[in-house]
Amino acid sequence: MKKLIVLVLLLMTALAAPLVAQTPPRALIVVAHPDDESCFAATVYQITHNLGGIVDQLVITNGEGGYRYSLLAEDLYGVALTDEKTGRAALPEIRKRELLDAGRILGIANHYFLDQRDVRYTQDVDEVLDTHWQKGVVEPEVRRRLENGNYDFVFTLFPTPETHGGHKASTFTALDAVQNMEGRRPVVLGCQDAKRDAPRQPSWTGYHSPRHPFSSLPELYQTDRAVKFGFNDGLSYQIIVNWMVAAHKSQGAFQAGVSGYDLEQFVVLEAGAERARERARGLFEALAARAAHPKGVAPTPAPAEAPAQH
Repeated sequence: MKKLIVLVLLLMTALAAPLVAQTPPRALIVVAHPDDESCFAATVYQITHNLGGIVDQLVITNGEGGYRYSLLAEDLYGVALTDEKTGRAALPEIRKRELLDAGRILGIANHYFLDQRDVRYTQDVDEVLDTHWQKGVVEPEVRRRLENGNYDFVFTLFPTPETHGGHKASTFTALDAVQNMEGRRPVVLGCQDAKRDAPRQPSWTGYHSPRHPFSSLPELYQTDRAVKFGFNDGLSYQIIVNWMVAAHKSQGAFQAGVSGYDLEQFVVLEAGAERARERARGLFEALAARAAHPKGVAPTPAPAEAPAQH
């Protein structure tokens, strides 16, 4: 009888529990440049460390266009990086090393580099896709990685009107790759960072593209970088984000973003994935459930009550 009662209680607990990921999730980051992973840094760290999941990263360009921001790193690396010819030649290898350092902080398992040209800043996604990157190379390679990796999620940057054309191009390439897949598709999530005192809804204006028209209202998911944990709640995920940012030392202006945003916000971009919103909701519920009590970190015990005075 006692065993039956225990089983009933366990069943009731399971039914009452929130929808969370039941198996460790697998995700692929698809971005244009080394350092674009900053948008999802806390989310990735929580997946790899708190949920035991696997996150890989695919970077499309070689990052050579960042030479203009490399003045502070010239002494560090002993290279005249702000000279365009020198910087474009040296930065691809430097930025790969920086990305690997950042990846170790976040727990990224594998990095894939397509080494496409990072020609110049533009907001024109068609210029990037049609003239900067090799046609017939990028999308098939992204699709191959997706099919071989058996991923549940793809992390990309949300394409707003003011977004770098390379960022938009990487997002649309990921969407093309997923839509051309056979069988079970991963959920594509677009990310933007936000400040708690000035939250912003994603602007859908820039997403009305002939390549990927979109009309439905988004369901917003988010990771809070400011969640406290550890001894006396002295730690937060913002520390991890700052460590990751600091790894990209060749990008001096990027360092100005340290502690600049509190939230990582996501919306589902690929509505064709089976149960896309349910799967996304499950992931972020699982992340939230573990955020304040990361793997290996016990909750800080409440202070003992003082004995009553008589």
